[in-house]
Amino acid sequence: MPKMKTHKSAAKRYKVTATGKIVRRQAGIGHLLQHKSASRKRRIFKTISISKSHFKLISKELPYRKYAR
Repeated sequence: MPKMKTHKSAAKRYKVTATGKIVRRQAGIGHLLQHKSASRKRRIFKTISISKSHFKLISKELPYRKYAR
């Protein structure tokens, strides 16, 4: 049986915490920052955990997921 392959773009976009949660960056911080408020930018810079509905889909793309130390 061949090995499953990790979806490399998913491996770069998502990180796994020590408790097994998958976290991602928030959208909207790449450019056009001057008109956004400082509080909004601080909120967007943080990572958030993915929703339950996406957990199964992303888990398929990361078959050998281990948490980053």
